[in-house]
Amino acid sequence: MATQMMKLSKNELSLKEKNKIKRYPNLNTVLMVEDFLKKHRDLPMKIADIKKKLPRQVMHQTLMIILEYLWESNKIIYGPKGVQWIQSDNPEHLKKMLKGAMRL
Repeated sequence: MATQMMKLSKNELSLKEKNKIKRYPNLNTVLMVEDFLKKHRDLPMKIADIKKKLPRQVMHQTLMIILEYLWESNKIIYGPKGVQWIQSDNPEHLKKMLKGAMRL
């Protein structure tokens, strides 16, 4: 595997792998996106809206890696209406969210 480190910046780590550059977020960026989605948990949001409303600018590829991580760790869901935070420490919030949901 020909992986070569390109750049280590304040916000991300860039790796060049087979002529493709992958941008990996640092922990501060992941936590920023998590906090943003937690605060806006009531309605699903399109990825474009998330990018516009984040406190700091995040590259699309970096945001997609963060969202994939959050999805795999069962913190968000992604559907036709957008991305929504689902992890809940408060069962009342979960009941409120599922109140109007359709049963399959």
